[in-house]
Amino acid sequence: EKRMEKARRLHRPSLKDWERDNMYEAFPPFVQKLSEQPNYQSYFAEPESQYAQEQQKITIPAVMDAAKLTKDRFHKYEVDRIPCVLQNIVAGHDGGSFTRPWPAQENWTFEALKNDSTLLERRFKCGEDDDERNIKVRLSHFLKYLENNRDDSPLYIFDTSFDEDDHANRILTDYRVPSYFKDDLFGLISESRRPPYRWWLVGPERSGTCVHIDPLATSAWNTLVVGQKRWVLFPPHVPKSVVKGNGLVRDDEDDEAVHYFMVILPRIKRKAEALRGTPKYKDFCCYEFTQNPGETCYIPQGWWHAVLNLTDTVAVTQNFASPRNFDNVWLKTRTGRKRMAWKWLCQLEEKYPHLAKRAKELNKRDEFVMKYDPAEIERREREDRLRKEERKRRKEELKNKEQLNQKLSLERSNSGSMPRA
Repeated sequence: EKRMEKARRLHRPSLKDWERDNMYEAFPPFVQKLSEQPNYQSYFAEPESQYAQEQQKITIPAVMDAAKLTKDRFHKYEVDRIPCVLQNIVAGHDGGSFTRPWPAQENWTFEALKNDSTLLERRFKCGEDDDERNIKVRLSHFLKYLENNRDDSPLYIFDTSFDEDDHANRILTDYRVPSYFKDDLFGLISESRRPPYRWWLVGPERSGTCVHIDPLATSAWNTLVVGQKRWVLFPPHVPKSVVKGNGLVRDDEDDEAVHYFMVILPRIKRKAEALRGTPKYKDFCCYEFTQNPGETCYIPQGWWHAVLNLTDTVAVTQNFASPRNFDNVWLKTRTGRKRMAWKWLCQLEEKYPHLAKRAKELNKRDEFVMKYDPAEIERREREDRLRKEERKRRKEELKNKEQLNQKLSLERSNSGSMPRA
């Protein structure tokens, strides 16, 4: 308990009372209400608009069975950037056929984790301090906290370094990357250079992640093994200020995931209704649903999303860069991770020459110069040498000029002091 208290204090040092909003009591009625409603819900601020009429012809998210869904059919949804819920992957189905069930089905239940001698004493990340240093706790301590806490927004294991631990890396054998998501172009980059991309998640009810889009225009998949999660999705065209609820959160209010779903999201929808048709809220819409055990959510690049754990949950999630949505990934990576982008381009030229060609076309179109291109490095070094030589030349000129002035001044002085005949 002391260790978890220290972790809470480090994670949010300014928050003195983690139970101030009494979400522990308010949460069960909220979950009960959700269970009484249809699972998949959409909200359009202007349901009569042409955009809304067109969107309502599309099922979002598309719910499909991995036992029947082929990779080629899924890729059509990927190209169109349509969120999906894929069923039965954990049970062993993938790409339209049966492979074998995930060991996680048995190994990741809370009863199994409580008796897992391999993982119990391993330390997993459950937050960051104000200096962005990882806060890690033993799984044994976290599981006790999960059972007993009454926090409004509990700590949440969201660990990306388990693969670096000689024991915890067993988690990698408990699941498989579904075949639909194996075309990960960032896999061409070394593990040490590519950004964090996979996480093991253990979340108490009321914990979650606030609304965000995934970095570098990557897409994501999230497979839930235990429990239930609530999702809200916003299409890419909805402005950041709208999905964040800017101006709708009071200074004395918290904005964690539980507050977002229970308080802020309803305000956003009411605001969108009141200001429907205005530029800021034009074509506003969102999609909400509950993810059940064994289901895998696919979130395309650019889609805003937030997630709330309705129960205690265990899941795994990964980001990936798909060949079918390459352009946006390249545009984000070449500016966001400049050194990595050049290494990546070199690998693309070898493994995916058509994508390397496309990257160069985009660079030429935008007159974008890659900082770590050897030709560019040579050009900068040459310019730097020329600048240094020019500075040296000017310095020499100035020095020579000063010396000449001193000589002339001395000659004039000597001439003026000579005795007259």
